[in-house]
Amino acid sequence: MSQRNTDVSVQLDMPVDCDGEAVAPFTPGQAKACTVREVLDRVGGKWSIGVLVAASHGPVRFTELERQIEGISRRMLTLTLRNLERDGLLVRRVHPTVPPKVEYTATPIALELYEYLVGLTNWAERHRGAISAARIAYDREHGPV
Repeated sequence: MSQRNTDVSVQLDMPVDCDGEAVAPFTPGQAKACTVREVLDRVGGKWSIGVLVAASHGPVRFTELERQIEGISRRMLTLTLRNLERDGLLVRRVHPTVPPKVEYTATPIALELYEYLVGLTNWAERHRGAISAARIAYDREHGPV
């Protein structure tokens, strides 16, 4: 039997920051920064991008994702899928077959995000050499970070 944590240290109507700490009310800029950080933390996670890319090409099954995303454990894939579904980026569909067939499909907002990821990837490829050269020059002048 599990016990519920009843220790509530902040009032329910008190604003909290991105880390859940009680704070004074947000200014509009702070709220926007928090939202951006929250979203980027989720979609920029180690496994999320791979799942979103795979699902952006059409419905994909759990085992297909497991094969396509090198190094992901079943547990991490399950957690990543749940979080992306919770965030409205994936739709989980269970087909009534024996055994049940489960597919994940990218939502319209995930497909929009995919376009930005493609753009970011293209940018990174175009500027990879310049970034590498800048790092070498910086390390030569300041020492490695």
